[in-house]
Amino acid sequence: MLSSLSQQASFSPLLANVHSYASGLFGESSTLAFLTNSVLVALVVMSIVLWFSRKATKNMTLVPHKAQNFLEFIVEFLYNQVVGIVGEKQAKLAFPLLGTLFIYILVSNWFGLFPGVGTIGWGESTGFLSVKAAHDPLLRPPTADLNATIGLAVSAFLVWLFLTIKEIGIWGFVVHTFGPKGGLKGVMGMVVAAVFLFVGVIEVVSIIIRPVTLSIRLFGNIFAGENVIHTMSDLMAGQGAIGSFLGSVVLPLPFYFMELLVGLLQAIVFTLLCAVYIQLSTTHDDHGHEEAHH
Repeated sequence: MLSSLSQQASFSPLLANVHSYASGLFGESSTLAFLTNSVLVALVVMSIVLWFSRKATKNMTLVPHKAQNFLEFIVEFLYNQVVGIVGEKQAKLAFPLLGTLFIYILVSNWFGLFPGVGTIGWGESTGFLSVKAAHDPLLRPPTADLNATIGLAVSAFLVWLFLTIKEIGIWGFVVHTFGPKGGLKGVMGMVVAAVFLFVGVIEVVSIIIRPVTLSIRLFGNIFAGENVIHTMSDLMAGQGAIGSFLGSVVLPLPFYFMELLVGLLQAIVFTLLCAVYIQLSTTHDDHGHEEAHH
């Protein structure tokens, strides 16, 4: 009993090793207090994406070079997927958002798997640049910071709102959300209208919480992956130099491959849901469309 309690006590710091919030790189009174470890990585990721985009499009030729060919492949593939969901008309407007979201989220998720990201920083007892279980890492994936995922979700929500109002108008959105379908008259028409009014209220609530669900889903999966990798890396801590080294390299290795897949899936899920939301609100039946314009 005592041994089990002691084991739980020894492992409890590992489970709380990764903070759920970003750490500031400077003091709170500094003018750079806004610069956290996740903001730093977000700037690095943005710089990488912009640098590669510039490199691929700077000297474009009919026979594309490797960078141009790779970027064209990604853009064409993503655009075709967006067209298949929202249609050709909306794809021209929504693709800049959806394509950027997918690429940025994917690079951010995978950037967090580089050695040193999330581990090198300020430790409890070994000081600055502690490789072992840093509580305040110098680098932190932006998608493991709830502030960043909320920013992405709110940006997607605002673009969704703009595209919806642009396509069907404010009154068209009201009719699309609350208007009864089926064209029934009399008592049954009133009953159906009441039902669709209730359904419309539920739909409005679901629309309002979309940024919350999008941001928490992405944050939760990436943050959980960070915790798993940290925990597995420290399972053999204190077992000698060789044991600690092997434990920090061999044990988390399968989870790195899993996180590669999770990072890709979460980028797909986030972007796909945004595309579906746009498709649902900009696609309307002819009857409702005519009513909205009249």
